[in-house]
Amino acid sequence: MADKKAGSSSTGGVATGTPAAKAGALSVRSFMASLGVLAALMVVAGILTIVVPSGSYQRVPGPDGSLIVVPGSYAPASRPDYPAWRWATAPFEVLASDDAALAIVIIVFIAVVGGAFALLREAGVLEESVRMLAARFRTKRMALLAVLCLFFMSIGSFMGIFEEVVPLVPLAIGLSLSFGWDVFAGLGMSILAVGFGFSAAIANPFSIGTAQRLAGIPVLSGSGFRIFVFVCVYVLYFAFLSGYVRKLEKKGSSSTIVSSGSASAVPASAAPASPVTGISYNPARGVRFFGWSSLVLALLVMLSSVTRIGSDFVLPIIALGFLIIGTGAGLSAGVPAGKAARSFGAGSLGVLPAGLLILMALSVKRIVVAGGIMDTVLYSASGLLEGSSRYSAAGLMYLLVLGMNFFIGSASAKAFLLMPILAPLADLTGLSRQLAVQAFAFGDGFSNMLYPTNAVLLISLGLAGMSWWQWLKHTWKLQAATLLLTMALLMLAVAIGYA
Repeated sequence: MADKKAGSSSTGGVATGTPAAKAGALSVRSFMASLGVLAALMVVAGILTIVVPSGSYQRVPGPDGSLIVVPGSYAPASRPDYPAWRWATAPFEVLASDDAALAIVIIVFIAVVGGAFALLREAGVLEESVRMLAARFRTKRMALLAVLCLFFMSIGSFMGIFEEVVPLVPLAIGLSLSFGWDVFAGLGMSILAVGFGFSAAIANPFSIGTAQRLAGIPVLSGSGFRIFVFVCVYVLYFAFLSGYVRKLEKKGSSSTIVSSGSASAVPASAAPASPVTGISYNPARGVRFFGWSSLVLALLVMLSSVTRIGSDFVLPIIALGFLIIGTGAGLSAGVPAGKAARSFGAGSLGVLPAGLLILMALSVKRIVVAGGIMDTVLYSASGLLEGSSRYSAAGLMYLLVLGMNFFIGSASAKAFLLMPILAPLADLTGLSRQLAVQAFAFGDGFSNMLYPTNAVLLISLGLAGMSWWQWLKHTWKLQAATLLLTMALLMLAVAIGYA
């Protein structure tokens, strides 16, 4: 989100300037770094369409009308006419593909959220909200961190909330900076926690619920073992993040913002927003509107997650909600209508470059599908499972889902693709279908916070002004440890006959 009054300038909508501005805008360096990574992945995907044979499975309507794979129906197919020059146009072809609605909704979503938070900063609402929260918990920072991490992990684990947390990322970053921590700590206590909640899913309706329904086992059964998994993953994740912030606190009274560009110190009391520029503004009134309206929106989202009513329209609903929240809080604080519109527009333009990254991320899947090799990759991987030992089969199931998550971020879409194949393969290898569901949940989980093809991760990094390479540098040890932990837990499930 760009705010020129913070002393930043912009180039093509990509903000540059002060570190504070970078905490809420997509900086040039982080944009170019992410652009380079995604371009390389597009080229790799294109090369695979040349060297991997084409083929496809038959599909039939599933329980809710979505198409599911028919096991054993794979057949080779002639290679589609997909020239190399179309690799470059794939991001734009996404807008005419089955993912078009998703791409448009995500881009509009980040534009609206970016504009809303820019207006909240202009009115001083974000600074005042963070100041009040920081003042209340300044002597209990680690306790607050533990509670926030548990909360965000829990909503990912129980309700499948993921994209909906994006609007809270700037607020978490502001709280982190006010404690003298940095941008990464803010991301860690919000979006990273939700991602790990998906990996330790207990009642997630989009991963556990859908996978169990397709596997033909009682929905939400086997929760005892998954609660144990949740505790183990939380302990590992919180040990990592709390250790990180303690190291920051040992460095002194100021901390370095982890964003692209040169490292710059930010006082512990600073927030990642521009200062209040109008002396007539009344941030306290804006905070009241912001607090109550955000609570109403949160309750509506949770109700939708539990009842599944309107779950297909969660992102548009949240975008509309934050349009109302940002506008209402800004006007309540006394920001003139004209100034509010300009601030909103500047904030929207500041994050729009992330839209290109979203299209490029979705184009990796587009290239693989248009090249006719998606089902071939799935068929080859599933062939490795046949004749494997129980332990090998469980591990291969996990790795198969982990690999497919690179191309397909949606948990429910991945379940419709994979579970009709994994469930009968589990029967053939002597594993319970419950264990196949657990392997699916692990593969669908923490890698959301690793792969640069995940749209939610890119949006969050864009709001934080951090490149994917910087994110990887800070999280790879945690990701590796989580892979080892979850693989060990899966092997434990095999040993105890989890069913």
